Amino acid sequence: MSSSWNSVGLGVLYQVIGWVAFFAWSFSFYPQVVLNYRRKSVVGLNFDFLVLNFTKHSSYLIYNAALFFSPFIQKQYHDKFGDKEMIPVAANDVAFSLHAVALTSFTLYQVFIYERGQQKVSKVCISITAVVWSAAIVCLIVAWPKSDWLWLIDVFNSIQVGMTTVKYIPQAVMNFKRKSTVGWSIGNILLDLTGGVLNFGQMGVQAIDQHTLVNFYGNIGKTLLSLETVFFDLLFIIQHYVLYPVKRDENDSEYPVLPVQVKDGKDGMAV
Repeated sequence: MSSSWNSVGLGVLYQVIGWVAFFAWSFSFYPQVVLNYRRKSVVGLNFDFLVLNFTKHSSYLIYNAALFFSPFIQKQYHDKFGDKEMIPVAANDVAFSLHAVALTSFTLYQVFIYERGQQKVSKVCISITAVVWSAAIVCLIVAWPKSDWLWLIDVFNSIQVGMTTVKYIPQAVMNFKRKSTVGWSIGNILLDLTGGVLNFGQMGVQAIDQHTLVNFYGNIGKTLLSLETVFFDLLFIIQHYVLYPVKRDENDSEYPVLPVQVKDGKDGMAV
């Protein structure tokens, strides 16, 4: 076993799959941004999802950038898993995380400038976010004296896994309650699914070349990220195409109206 590629072909395939996954995941942010822009509305896009998604991608960026760029943390990784093991973070992982944080921030900005109806961030989401970042600060204080940076970035990796688990739930529940996916871009989901499958495939290529599954549990966050992404994206696809299909293309200039609650308790209509 070697920390370099045994097969040049598999090494090239690894890079190709990784960058295709990067572009699929990166472009997955744009359909929602464009949909918001064309509708001049974020009604139908769950704000809890956005806040939790920002926490998730910020944590993932910290993990990826630290493990990819820091020789000290890479040494700690090799001390734990063996000198011959490859670092399980690729350049495309870092690039994706940077892009994801930027695009999620921009989508949050759209929430402030476009019609949002009566939607708001829930107290549960605010509490979860506050607890997560407070815990991260505590872990930083604990890791600092011993320079246990690998443990610390593993904490951030665990945070991103946890956020991936919970971030989709508010949107899925919202779609269920409205019996509609209008305002939630299916283009986002299809590209996200593509990225998740390819991300898992990239790890599989590395495992085949190295004749070990260490990279799957050495970077358990990336493994779980792919599996969770595929699960929830399939759920959204079922909601959009099977349970709550819309008659119009969401990319048309006219959009179906959405039922919303008004103060007198009667159902109103909003775009």
